[in-house]
Amino acid sequence: MSPLRQWLGRIGLAFAIIVIVSPSVLFFLWMLSLSVKFEIDNASYPPVFIPERFNWGNYTAVLDSKRFSTYFMNSLIVTGAATAFALLVGVPAGYGLARMRAHKAAVVILIARITPGLSYLIPLFLLFQWLGLLGTLWPQIIIHLVVTVPIVIWIMIGYFETTPMELEESALIDGASRWQVFRYVALPIARPGVAVAFILAVIFSWNNFVFGIVLAGRETRTLPVAVYNMISFDQLSWGPLAAAALIVTLPVLLLTVFAQRQIVAGLTAGAVKGG
Repeated sequence: MSPLRQWLGRIGLAFAIIVIVSPSVLFFLWMLSLSVKFEIDNASYPPVFIPERFNWGNYTAVLDSKRFSTYFMNSLIVTGAATAFALLVGVPAGYGLARMRAHKAAVVILIARITPGLSYLIPLFLLFQWLGLLGTLWPQIIIHLVVTVPIVIWIMIGYFETTPMELEESALIDGASRWQVFRYVALPIARPGVAVAFILAVIFSWNNFVFGIVLAGRETRTLPVAVYNMISFDQLSWGPLAAAALIVTLPVLLLTVFAQRQIVAGLTAGAVKGG
């Protein structure tokens, strides 16, 4: 390939990246601008991007809210429990499917992973209503497993299919049971995959909004639902709303930035081998 074509290819790639990424960056910067401005600046025309005075009170108003700590703990409990249960179920399931080479079952897991959560919402809502669990955290934890378990299983299938079989076969020859092989041989090797599955399960569970808006009560809302409920038709304060949205986004954003390589590896795991 000639140097000119390589140069044009790099320019085209850079332009494509800018076109794809720039809207997200612009929206984030505009949210940041809204969160540090007074309402008079947020309502001004033409719009003010960098204000003359910064209003940090928008953040303190959100953090000092009586219900913010409650909603934050709700998000921690729901995300933590859904992620823990997903790892407890998904890691052994991924190992079993990988070793059995159950490709058809893996396809079913993939379908469950890409199926919209709304498909499960109505029947589960009726079930939780019949059990009298609506308004508690349990329905949200259980229904988040619909999102987190397929992610964990799919990632772990890809990782276990790429781990060497020789160590496991040696352990079986020495008299180890299949569970001991999984616990002491396969699982330590697959720790990077478990870390990726954990990160993605946390991200998808923390950001989930649809399940919470339907199943949560007044005291069991998670942070995304709490931010949504700050919107009203009578009065809308853009500064506190933007500050709350950024506070909710910050933990997941930091996790994504610091673990982006592991996330990409998890999403592409098993792409070479069938799974």
